[in-house]
Amino acid sequence: MIAAKAIRGFGDGFVSLLLPIYLLNLGLTPFQVGLVATTTLLGSGILTLLVGTHASRYDHRPLLLAASALMAFTGLGLASLSSFWPLMLVALVGTLNPSGGDVSVFMPVEHAMLANSVEGPSRTAVFARYSLTGTLFAAFGSLAAALPGLIAPAAGITTQAAIQGMFILYALLALAMAALYRGLPSRPAAEIAAPKSALGPSKKRVYLLATLFSLDAFGGGFVVQSLIALWLYQRFGLSIEIAGSIFFWAGLLTAFSYLAAARIASRIGLVKTMVYTHLPSSLCLIAIPFCTGLSYAVILLLVRSALSQMDVPTRSSYVMAIVTPQERAAAASVTSVPRSLAAAASPALAGYLLGVSAFGWPLIVGGALKIVYDILLLAMFSRVRPLEEAPGMELPTKVG
Repeated sequence: MIAAKAIRGFGDGFVSLLLPIYLLNLGLTPFQVGLVATTTLLGSGILTLLVGTHASRYDHRPLLLAASALMAFTGLGLASLSSFWPLMLVALVGTLNPSGGDVSVFMPVEHAMLANSVEGPSRTAVFARYSLTGTLFAAFGSLAAALPGLIAPAAGITTQAAIQGMFILYALLALAMAALYRGLPSRPAAEIAAPKSALGPSKKRVYLLATLFSLDAFGGGFVVQSLIALWLYQRFGLSIEIAGSIFFWAGLLTAFSYLAAARIASRIGLVKTMVYTHLPSSLCLIAIPFCTGLSYAVILLLVRSALSQMDVPTRSSYVMAIVTPQERAAAASVTSVPRSLAAAASPALAGYLLGVSAFGWPLIVGGALKIVYDILLLAMFSRVRPLEEAPGMELPTKVG
């Protein structure tokens, strides 16, 4: 699963940067680019919800193979279509990821399988390695976004044609992932059951977390990687090659911050780690539009990258820790789908704001919303601790 995560991260890394440039070259407006980004998040949310709420009833391997086939379809669709509405259809039913993160149909199944393989403090470390691998390879994917500009002159083709070739590569990566998933063991028949409810005793806390995560995701939707790249292009005339290099280093900082997050969480707890690293990153985000030079903006982007995603492995580990094993796939889905749906609304708004002004209002709005989320999360969940943080606590063991 970690190897498949690496392959998927690499593909998401170059697609998230090439997609807005590709769409603009096709004649789409910044607002239409934002609509495509919104549609990808909306479609991902619907599919993730369907998979997560039913994953406990099926063998996990066929679900992952089907998701890989959908990823291949997405790459081929992007490479062969050029009209707005067909591209919107691919965005709705495909696996496009404009955020450069892992908002995808693969996530609930992989999270449940990882959490079931290890417990206690080691769980956070496993999720940290899982997140690190995906982000690290996404950083190399960002570097690969420069390939069309290098290949096109040498091959005597247009840059747009070279970008289409990268989308075909995205489809081929899906086939490589399918080969890896085929090697996973089948789920024991005794574990494949049809529970009365996907969520049982942990329902209330999962729904509350989903609401808070949605607020965070709505703010994050204003600053998905594709739109930050578009803002840098508008504000500073930044080329796709330089943008790829910047996001490569940003990705490296993010990747290795996951390991630091696991160590910090072992000392101060998962919730405090999420909040205390997230707050300063949001302040950096708000400050970026006020930078008069590219170098200052890049420095703040890099500082933010070193802090903003420490909550990824800690959040995943926390959700898996405060629910029963039978609820894990559903909890992963229910806490991630509202994130996708909430984030789906903001890229279109961000695209509109970028079309009106190149100042960077989406970064300010996104940062402010994230600060509100951090304060609410700390206030509501600082006392809800995983078993390893509060040995006297007992988690519910029966789903009903």
